[in-house]
Order: sequence, then C-alpha cells, then structure tokens
Amino acid sequence: MREISSSITFEIVAGETVPMKVTRSTRLAVSGGAVWVTRSDDVEDYWLEPGKTLRLRRGERLWLSVERGTQARVAFLVPTRPEQKALNWFDRVSARFGTWLRSGWRTV
Repeated sequence: MREISSSITFEIVAGETVPMKVTRSTRLAVSGGAVWVTRSDDVEDYWLEPGKTLRLRRGERLWLSVERGTQARVAFLVPTRPEQKALNWFDRVSARFGTWLRSGWRTV
C-alpha cells in the first residue's frame, strides 16, 4: 500500500487497482480518464471524471481503478504549510538577488 504524504502524480492503467493510504490531508485531481475511488469509512464509491477533484482526509485508505481499456492520471496535491511558503519565497528571492541574502549582515 502506497502512502501519500507529499504531492505526487502517476498513471493508473486498466486492470490495476491501486491501494493508497493518505497520511496528510490532500486533494485528488483526475485527468486523462475517469477514476473509480473507494474510500475507507465511506459507504459511497466515487466516479471522478477528468477535471474533477476529491478532498481526502488524513488517515483514510483508498482503492483506485479505471475502466477497462482506459488509463488515467491522478495527482495528489498536498497543501504546503505557511512556514514552507515563507521558506520557498526566501529561496526564490535569494536565487534572484544572489547569495548575499543568505550570508547575513556583518557588523564592523
């Protein structure tokens, strides 16, 4: 069983059932073909057409499959935490203006 703890994209082909465990709240996005989703602790199954998304809860288990003769691409999109956004912003700024931002200030 694959564990989803970060953003990832992969394809599912016909005849394949992919078991998943969600370790962080995330969103499942579908493209290329429709995906059949069975969730733990849920009496409903979901048929997601391309372009549709489904919010997933931390700790739930999924079983994903596609219709015979098709394939689909699924993307698990894990939101970044606010502090990660700040670090990503700092990395982009320092890459743009050079490494002097990382070296810090020196007092003379």
